[in-house]
Amino acid sequence: MNDKQLLLQQAVTLHQQGDFARAQALYDEVLAADPRNFDALHLSGVLARQRGDAERALALIGQAIAIDDGKAIAHCNLGVALQDLRRHADALASFERALALQPRYPMAHSNRGNALRKLGRTEEALDSYAAALSVQPDYAEALCNRGAALQELGRHEEALDDFGAALSARRAYPEALHGAANSLLALGEAGQALEGFERALKLRPDYAEAWCARGSLLLRAQDFDEARASFQHALDIRNDYARAQLGLANTLRAMQRVPEAVAAYEQALSLGADPEVVGYMLAALGAQQAPSSSPAAYVQGLFDQYAGRFDRHLVEVLQYRTPALLADALRRSALQSVAAEPVHDVLDLGCGTGLCGALLRPLARRLEGVDLSPRMLERARELGIYDALHCAEMTEFLRARPASADLVVAADVFVYAGDLSAVFAAARAALRRGGQLAFSVEALADGEFALRASGRYAHSEAYLRALAAAHGFEVIAMESCVLRKENSADIAGLLAVLTADH
Repeated sequence: MNDKQLLLQQAVTLHQQGDFARAQALYDEVLAADPRNFDALHLSGVLARQRGDAERALALIGQAIAIDDGKAIAHCNLGVALQDLRRHADALASFERALALQPRYPMAHSNRGNALRKLGRTEEALDSYAAALSVQPDYAEALCNRGAALQELGRHEEALDDFGAALSARRAYPEALHGAANSLLALGEAGQALEGFERALKLRPDYAEAWCARGSLLLRAQDFDEARASFQHALDIRNDYARAQLGLANTLRAMQRVPEAVAAYEQALSLGADPEVVGYMLAALGAQQAPSSSPAAYVQGLFDQYAGRFDRHLVEVLQYRTPALLADALRRSALQSVAAEPVHDVLDLGCGTGLCGALLRPLARRLEGVDLSPRMLERARELGIYDALHCAEMTEFLRARPASADLVVAADVFVYAGDLSAVFAAARAALRRGGQLAFSVEALADGEFALRASGRYAHSEAYLRALAAAHGFEVIAMESCVLRKENSADIAGLLAVLTADH
């Protein structure tokens, strides 16, 4: 073995031991004597990526490939560096080049799956993970990655199987614990999910994503002090973590610490959080002018994260009664109307998990649900009470279905729209003559509508009556009620039943 080979072997040993500084010094020594040494260039690139310098990794591994284009491992490592730089299409090409050279290369198959997921090709990603596992069935990373892909598709029971298999293959695997905890949360197992996040953090205390997930769970449980501490831990680890900063802002808002919440939202905006969502929350705190409705991304994200435990949270924590109250109002309005006819085609706007649909089913020949949240719709589909479910924005959906419904119901939906003119017009067009629009709103004493710090709109009775008259509705019922509780306080609302009068 010559001196250069000995130096390279020593460098690799130090590299494997995690002594990056001394390993790099030896790689540099090899390259000083032989600037075209493939192994020293390639491994220097791998080390650069491990130190967080993806651009340098790309340059060094690229130089190595220019010397020898036939090494699958180099193409695979180049792809990983490209993924770090969010160049996912280029990364996919690198992984496919690696597989062309070495078809039974499990790491390249697994990494190819990761690139496909980033490109939104999740079903193809599953095939790539399966290819990796056909070569190496106990490949923990491929099992964990496949679990994450199944999670993205809402297949949480299957995801849990893969995360469990990954943990069997590698017991101390914080990423698999974190993934399993997210699926448990989606399935409504909040206690087990919290335990999973905390087990992941014991193994990896600097796991910013797990701190953030723990914070989100605790925020939903209204454990505000612990939630705030979790988000702050995540930010202490990654001070540019927009999701954690947004979580911190949401927690401060829930704690009614308005000036701090405003500052936290502004910081989240500077870190790249969705400007429409942040602007909406700032408006809810009075720091900006309120938009006419909630951003679709905000509503979808809000309900996607609650889908697994939505019914339990509403009924047990918030004492939510709106579906039952609306159903009673509809029955009373039918008894009061001598011209009332049986309802045939019913649309449940913002159907969520189907709480209202279960009460509407006896009224309907055909019952259809509409919601922005795919995860809510998955839960509603499990009930088997809807003839059709649609993932769509309610106003556009109604506009596309003229004279198609006898009853349109919106339970706790208009709280995410301020100006209701467009949805009233769309609902009137979607209803047949004599059809009914039944809905709930949070009650506002003065003005037309207002965005509250909760992130929901309230509407006045005078505004609703004026809208009804303007859009060809007759008011059959307009009743005050208590919709639910929030922070132990009653939330006052209005229930309305309107009839399309011409």
